[in-house]
Amino acid sequence: MANTANLARHFLVEDGSSFRLKHFNPADTRHFKSKAKADETVQRDVERLSDLQEKMYAQDRWALLIVLQAMDAAGKDSTIKHVMSGINPQGCDVVSFKTPTNEELDHDFLWRTTLPLPERGHIGIFNRSYYEEVLILRVHPELLTAQKMPPELVTKHIWEERYEDINSFERHLTRNGTVIRKFFLHVSREEQKKRFLDRLEQPAKNWKFSLNDVHERRYWDQYQQAYEEAIRATSAPHAPWYVVPADHKWFARLIVAAAIIDALEGLNLAFPVVDRQRKRALAAGRKELLARKKR
Repeated sequence: MANTANLARHFLVEDGSSFRLKHFNPADTRHFKSKAKADETVQRDVERLSDLQEKMYAQDRWALLIVLQAMDAAGKDSTIKHVMSGINPQGCDVVSFKTPTNEELDHDFLWRTTLPLPERGHIGIFNRSYYEEVLILRVHPELLTAQKMPPELVTKHIWEERYEDINSFERHLTRNGTVIRKFFLHVSREEQKKRFLDRLEQPAKNWKFSLNDVHERRYWDQYQQAYEEAIRATSAPHAPWYVVPADHKWFARLIVAAAIIDALEGLNLAFPVVDRQRKRALAAGRKELLARKKR
């Protein structure tokens, strides 16, 4: 596991002060040259992740929040499907955040993502998250009107204020036992176009395509800038970002799995130790069960 953990750290951003998105190549695969070899490694990591998740669930002390952000067609859904394939569903919750409802718009921007936070012992996966508030709204600031904020609070400083709020929110979570790992699946514009065309040309994938996806491509540069600024402003050792090359889905899965395992292995997870009183109760239960076999 150490090798893939070290590999994942190449894409780790803990200090955003010098971060530039252009320094990360969406097509990077490092020394992995074949999908088959990467898939073999991911399968091994999935088994390790299953073991760690079982211990975290039994220990009931820590929670893990995984934030997945990306441009359309970057592979968020398939990453969740493959990396979490060995996880016990009882200990894992996936939440996708779509267009805010009227009820959600009547609250502060962190409200709707606070309610489904993972409980202790659980892994929570946010497919998109509160970061949409400094991404989509940064590109389309006219959407702020729907949030019904007092006009005097919507100033030129609103994005810096939201970065500050997000940083405080994530610090609060980590101080209360929620480990946070954030992933930006970094896909190139050319690869996104290829995947959109694939969705159009294969009937079984037509349902994935939306005309709005094509519309949003017009704002590609603005989105790249928004992602860069958000990652730069909200990277921290306690809530780091991973900028994951996503032109090759098999490599993105490898990096995400390795990073999650690396985070969990740092928690010293273990099954709860049974005390003497509990051992006596277990012994009594065993004795009764053996006695019943004779009847």
